[in-house]
Amino acid sequence: MFEGRRVAAIIAAGGRGSRMGSDLPKQFLKIGGQPVLIRAMRTFENMDAIDHIFVVAGEDYVQMCEELIRDYGLAKVESVVAGGRQRQDSVYNALQEMNQKKPGVEYVLIHDGARPFISEEVVRNVLRETAKTGAAIACVAMKNSVRKLGGESSESVDRKDYVSVQTPQGFRKSLLIDAYEKAYDDSFCGTDDAAIVEHAGGQIAIVDGEYQNIKITTREDLPMENRIGTGFDVHRLAEGRKLILGGVEIPFEKGLEGHSDADVLVHALMDALLGAAGMGDIGLHFPDTDPAYEGISSMLLLADVRRKLEDAFYRIGNVDVTVIAQRPKLRPWTEAMRDAVAECLDIDRSRVSIKATTTEKLGFTGREEGIACQAAASIYR
Repeated sequence: MFEGRRVAAIIAAGGRGSRMGSDLPKQFLKIGGQPVLIRAMRTFENMDAIDHIFVVAGEDYVQMCEELIRDYGLAKVESVVAGGRQRQDSVYNALQEMNQKKPGVEYVLIHDGARPFISEEVVRNVLRETAKTGAAIACVAMKNSVRKLGGESSESVDRKDYVSVQTPQGFRKSLLIDAYEKAYDDSFCGTDDAAIVEHAGGQIAIVDGEYQNIKITTREDLPMENRIGTGFDVHRLAEGRKLILGGVEIPFEKGLEGHSDADVLVHALMDALLGAAGMGDIGLHFPDTDPAYEGISSMLLLADVRRKLEDAFYRIGNVDVTVIAQRPKLRPWTEAMRDAVAECLDIDRSRVSIKATTTEKLGFTGREEGIACQAAASIYR
C-alpha cells in the first residue's frame, strides 16, 4: 500500500503537563523505567511503514529530547523541533522542518507524545484509511453517559452520537499543509489537526482506536507499578549514647554509635524504600560527612525519603522490619515504634510491621556488641 511512498510521523511533545502536578513534563516521566515519550515513539520506530520521525518539544526540553533519543537508539528521528506558543504552532514548525529535510514525504501521522500505549495495529489502520481518503483519525466509542452543559442547567445527550478522539491522526501532507496555511490566514485555532483540516473543507474518516491508547494527563492516568526493596544496617553499641529505635527512645545502658541519632531501624527502612524506587541509598542522600546530619533525628530523614517518593509519584504499600538484638528486649516498645513509623510515612499502622529477634547469643549481636536491622518495603505508582 505504501510502496514507493514516504510516511513521516510527528510526535507532539511540547506540552508542560501542568495538570500532572510535576516539575517535569509528563512526557518525560517514566513508566516501567522508560520515559513516556520514548514509549510513544517506539511503535513508530519499529514499523517498516514509517520512514521518518520528527519530534516537537518545548524550547527548554529540546536538548533533553535529543539526549533521550540518542540514549534509546531511535534511528528514524530526523530532528527535534522547538515548539511554539500553541500546539498548532508546534506541529506547523515540525511540518516546515519536514518539508525542508524530507520534501518527498507524502503522508503525515501526528501523534501525542503523552500516548505511550499506541499499537501498531491502530497506526496501520489510520495509515490505510488515510491512503484511501486523505485524512483519518483514531477514535473510540464513549463509555460513560454524556451531558451537554448549558448555563446553569444541563441536558442528557445520546452517547452513540459521540466518539472520543485519539491519535495518531493521518493526513496527505499537501492537504494538511494547505489546511494549516488557511487556518493562519483566517486566524483560526483548532483543537487538533483534524479540526484544522475540517476548517479548510476537508473530510475526516474515522477508524477504530483502542481504549488502552490513553493520554497521560493526570497522576491517575499512570499505570500501576509495584516495586519491592530491602534494606540492612548495623550500628555498634556504645556508652553515653541514647538508644533510639523506630523514633522511640528505649531505656538502656548503651546507645548506638553514628553520625545521626543512629536509629538502625529507620536507616534500614530508608534503604528499603529508596532501593524500591531505584534511588540509591541513605549514604547517597544523607552522607555521614555532612555536618547538617550530625545528631539529627532519623525520623526527619525518613520523612524526607517519603517526600522524595511522593515527588516521583510513588506511594508506600507496606513495610516489614526485623530488629536483631540480644538486649534489650524490645517487645514492650514495638507498638510505639509502629505508631511512630506509620505517622512519619503517613500510612495506616496496619501497613507497618516491626518485629524483634535475637541470634541466640551468636555473632556480634549475640555478644551485645551492636544491633542489626533488616527491612523490606513495597511501593506502588
